[in-house]
Amino acid sequence: MVLHRVGEPPAADDGAGRPALDPAAGLEADGDLQAAHARRDLVFQQMPGFVAVLRGPCHLFEYVNDAYVAIAGSRDFLGRTVREVFPELADQGFYELLDKVYRTGRPFAARALPIRLGHEEADRAIDLLYQPLRDGEGTVTGIFVGGYDVTEQVRSQAALRDSEERYRTLLDSLDVGFCILEMKFDEAGRAIDYRIAEANPAFARQTGADVAGLWVSEFAPDLERYWFDTYGRVALTGEPIHFENQADVFGRWFDVRALRIGDPAQARVAVFFSDISDRKRMEEALRVLNASLEAQVAERTAERDQIWQASTDLFCVASFEGRLVSLNPAWTALLGWSVGELLGRPFLDFVHPDDRPATKAAAEALARGEPQPNFENRYRHRDGSHRWLSWNAVPRDGRIYATVRDVTAVRAQAAALAQAEEALRQSQKMEAVGQLTGGVAHDFNNLLTIIRSSVDFLRRPELPEARKRRYLDAVSDTVDRAAKLTGQLLAFARRQALSPAVFDVGEKVRGVADMIDTVTGARVRVVVEVPDHPCFVRADLSQFETALINMAVNARDAMDGQGTLTLTLTCGAAMPPIRGHAGSQNAFAAVSLTDTGPGVPPDLIGRIFEPFFTTKEVGRGTGLGLSQVFGFAKQSGGDVDVTSSPGRGATFTLYLPEAPAMSESGDGAAADAPASPIGAGESVLVVEDNIEVGRFCTQILQDLGYRTTWATNAEEALERLGPDGAGFDVVFSDVVMPGMGGLALAHELRRRMPGLPVVLASGYSHVLAQDDAHGFELLHKPYSAEQLGHILRRVARPGRPRRTA
Repeated sequence: MVLHRVGEPPAADDGAGRPALDPAAGLEADGDLQAAHARRDLVFQQMPGFVAVLRGPCHLFEYVNDAYVAIAGSRDFLGRTVREVFPELADQGFYELLDKVYRTGRPFAARALPIRLGHEEADRAIDLLYQPLRDGEGTVTGIFVGGYDVTEQVRSQAALRDSEERYRTLLDSLDVGFCILEMKFDEAGRAIDYRIAEANPAFARQTGADVAGLWVSEFAPDLERYWFDTYGRVALTGEPIHFENQADVFGRWFDVRALRIGDPAQARVAVFFSDISDRKRMEEALRVLNASLEAQVAERTAERDQIWQASTDLFCVASFEGRLVSLNPAWTALLGWSVGELLGRPFLDFVHPDDRPATKAAAEALARGEPQPNFENRYRHRDGSHRWLSWNAVPRDGRIYATVRDVTAVRAQAAALAQAEEALRQSQKMEAVGQLTGGVAHDFNNLLTIIRSSVDFLRRPELPEARKRRYLDAVSDTVDRAAKLTGQLLAFARRQALSPAVFDVGEKVRGVADMIDTVTGARVRVVVEVPDHPCFVRADLSQFETALINMAVNARDAMDGQGTLTLTLTCGAAMPPIRGHAGSQNAFAAVSLTDTGPGVPPDLIGRIFEPFFTTKEVGRGTGLGLSQVFGFAKQSGGDVDVTSSPGRGATFTLYLPEAPAMSESGDGAAADAPASPIGAGESVLVVEDNIEVGRFCTQILQDLGYRTTWATNAEEALERLGPDGAGFDVVFSDVVMPGMGGLALAHELRRRMPGLPVVLASGYSHVLAQDDAHGFELLHKPYSAEQLGHILRRVARPGRPRRTA
């Protein structure tokens, strides 16, 4: 083994102030010193730990042994400073320790000191000694470095501590009790005592006693002999054991596993145990229960039989093949059939013929495993009558088990109640019809009085021309008022023929606001709050505008012509439940009119939409304005709501379902100037079943310059038109006719002759009320000769290809 050290200092003066020695004496001293160093190096080399000798305040390496090199790695040590050899020790405190030992002369020692060498990824642990070296005068000339690499010991101790900690954590967290017993034997090898050397927290929870460290004889001198013999046998033989036993000292049953651990001479036994007292009690209870089970079953069976026999409800068991297997006496009491008669025939034989398909379907569902609760059908009584039965049937174990109730009386009561409700509805309907008839008769009699009186005066030949024009104007105005009255009634009844179109509500509300401002007068301030983005609905624009005007007039009258009326549009609103009708979460356009009037009394809110109902004095209204709003809203798929507080005004909100935006494309003819009502010899086929109206209509058209042919029904019209239209330029048909109606005729003509224009006329049609005119031109009755001429002239206007016979 090579020793590592530097040479001895020279004997002669080297100019550095060191004294010169006698040459002969120097040689002798040099030999002794070298021998001493050799002996020192031999001793250091044989030491089990690492050794190094540092010289001077800079800590120059003078010597390192192989153990030092093995730890630090192969480096250039001798003649270099610690800082040069170990630059990685900067900031680890070793430089400062060396300087302190050299400066103070006090040694330094530490155990398991961490050190990080440059070629390693983890810290090492060393026991380290820095011992100052002195000369003959006691001056520190160097430092002896010695120590041991204890990394593995430190890591092993840490692993051991970690293992012990995990072991302790595991034991402490177990719900199972654990302890280590130290057995004590007598001279004959018989266990006479044992000590609880160690126990986890579950030990105290399981036993109810904290006896760790105590001998059994100290806390349970009367413990059963079984425990000593069992644990002693495990300690002596090393054979593990698993058993259950009761410990009277704890008053509990335990499930126990025991095994010997450690040196057999120590007689130590590890025990794992669980408290099974609850389980044992349940087993005992189950044993007692099983012992009396037969008696209990007999008792329960007797009770069930009593219920089965005495119940007035019907119990039965049936097969999936359609036969009753078992039933209680209530069947005979209810239906009059004997048990043998009911069990001997398929149950469908007793079911009312009308109920057999539903009963078969229910039986098939039961066969598929689907319960049938509250299924009702009729069973035949022995006397030929039928009883309504309500079944609650479930499939189980290949059979049908059912409880059945006689609901005949309940059904009869329900029918009687429905009949009474229907009678009440009819009574209310007749009352409403009476009120409506009275209102219609009153208003129409007023209108007819004006017309009758005017006609009487017009028959006078001496009537001046000015007065004749005045009476003619009165008749014309009265007809318009009658038409408006009829329209309002149809609107309330949701039977008016609408012409729906898609339009931007906000734009129309702004436009109607100007008209409302004129209607309400200067003392009513109209405020409009409409969002900037468009909001589209599909409705009859004319009826929409009329509804807003009617609500505005109602608000004006409520405010007595003075106040503020606010029009607000909300887009994408949900429609709440209104007057008992379900609401909707779909998107609605909500147009609200809020006034500053006295409000609507709570007892009148439910009646304000009734036709002819009004709180205004005579002459200020017919009571049909709000009913028109109600009918228009319902017929358009929406509703109208009102909220009011006394003294705080009222808010009427019209809800209309939103619709997708549509590109606006109008018929070019609509933009043309109104056509002249005078015809140019066009051929018109008039289809009208009413003799007076048909005769009058053909006469009007002839006076306007049209050639007319009259058919009294749609079938005759199709025959006259033939396969190619027979030269007719336009068909003018009533909608409501016997047989094929006018709308069906128009569809058939559109299919056969798409180029032939069709104009429909109607005063009322439930078909048109449910939808619209399906793209056909529609003229509302009553119509004037001028209106009829204009529309016929427009659809048969010059430029349209003429049809030839």
